[in-house]
Amino acid sequence: MVSRAYTVAFEGVQAHQVEVQCAVTPGLPAFSIVGLPDKAVSEARDRVRSALAAMAIALPSKRITINLSPADLPKEGSHFDLPIAVALLAALGTIPEDAAESTVSLGELSLDGSLIPVTGALPAAMSAAQDDRSLLCPRASGAEAAWVAATQVIGADCLADVVRHYSGQSPLAPSEPGEVTGESSGLDLRDVKGQERAKRALEIAAAGRHHLFMIGAPGSGKSMLAARLPSILPPLSPTEALETSMIHSVAGLMDQGGISRVRPFREPHHTASMAAIVGGGRRAMPGEISLAHNGVLFMDELPEFSRAVLETLRQPIESGEVMIARANAHVTYPSKFMLVAAANPCRCGHMFDPERACARVPDCGEDYLGRLSGPLLDRLDLRIEVPPVSFSDLELPANGASSSDIAARVANARDIQQKRFEQNPLLRVNADAQGQILEEIATPDPEGREFFAKAAKRFSLSARAYHRVLRVARTIADLDQSDAVLKPHIAEAISFRLPTRNSN
Repeated sequence: MVSRAYTVAFEGVQAHQVEVQCAVTPGLPAFSIVGLPDKAVSEARDRVRSALAAMAIALPSKRITINLSPADLPKEGSHFDLPIAVALLAALGTIPEDAAESTVSLGELSLDGSLIPVTGALPAAMSAAQDDRSLLCPRASGAEAAWVAATQVIGADCLADVVRHYSGQSPLAPSEPGEVTGESSGLDLRDVKGQERAKRALEIAAAGRHHLFMIGAPGSGKSMLAARLPSILPPLSPTEALETSMIHSVAGLMDQGGISRVRPFREPHHTASMAAIVGGGRRAMPGEISLAHNGVLFMDELPEFSRAVLETLRQPIESGEVMIARANAHVTYPSKFMLVAAANPCRCGHMFDPERACARVPDCGEDYLGRLSGPLLDRLDLRIEVPPVSFSDLELPANGASSSDIAARVANARDIQQKRFEQNPLLRVNADAQGQILEEIATPDPEGREFFAKAAKRFSLSARAYHRVLRVARTIADLDQSDAVLKPHIAEAISFRLPTRNSN
């Protein structure tokens, strides 16, 4: 007779159902696990045996075979410990077989039988809900999984709690969702003195999720501006929060089961590898561009990143997703992020200052920024120069709009876009619009069209640049609460596409 329990195997943020079959048959005593397990899964037999011994449950002197079906799907991770134990307990008659079969379980067992939290509880709960099963997991993972209201989530501290729950001795209460956090960093754009054009570019980028490239001398405030970008972004919608949390759950970044409404802000160092940025490794884990999904990816000193890393950004920027192809895995992660990049104009950083520039000007700037390919730069919607701030400006009191004022305008523009795309759930902001939809929402008036045609010819804009200017112009019109895209909107959008002084 074969008893069954259920768990999941992860492929990116997708959780595939796995049937754990347990057979206890006559023969020489043995405990084997088959079904393409990795090393961590194969070692589960020792953890399960020790956990059962801690509960004074002796394994019979028979052959125990665990099969993980489908057998051709790779099984990775320590979360298979609990479902293997549940299937074995059902085979031994310790817990009811129907209870084991109606539950998706995951969790790592320690040698004393206590349950250790694992990654991926949120997508596992989604999979359990689709199969109309409940979810059994460690108590520390329960708050995360309980955000999926369509299924019951049971969190246990140890394997003994699981036995008492299913035997009816001491039923466990369903887990409650973790807290929703929306704390702000306390940074305010009002702290940045001067740089009004840069602040305007940040506002436009935040309103339409456009990519931004800042070039300026060291100390001009590029990183300071980027760090304050989250303060003007609207909070994540419930759908976006769930999407982002599923990626963070697989990566093990969920904090005590709480879901954050604050948009991610990732800032990898320029020494980061391709696997760290794009994703990969032995288990094809998400990289920074996926961890920044629905948020911001800030890449400071952009030319210092390796050429291979920079070129891999081109496809995710266009498609909004990244495929990690390995010999044993092909995993797709969502990656709709806002890229904010910063760079010095040259290696020394003082190319624009005649008194401090080196003797290689302007060749040093061309060599330094020449590391950035034309196709990559063409995908950056807004390009601005961030000039140094004079000491006289630093002595002035803080002025200009605060982050809360700018955030209100950004939120209003996002609301306009949400209503515009409410019939198409795949589109959320102007940066997502393409083809016929873009022409319908962003075609300028006759005066703007004539101006745009002249500017496109004058500055030799590519077809990609043409469409990106239209998207930015549509966002500027939304900030102005204008139904039509007018000539001033086109003119401002084009002004942010013009090359800087040393990138001609």
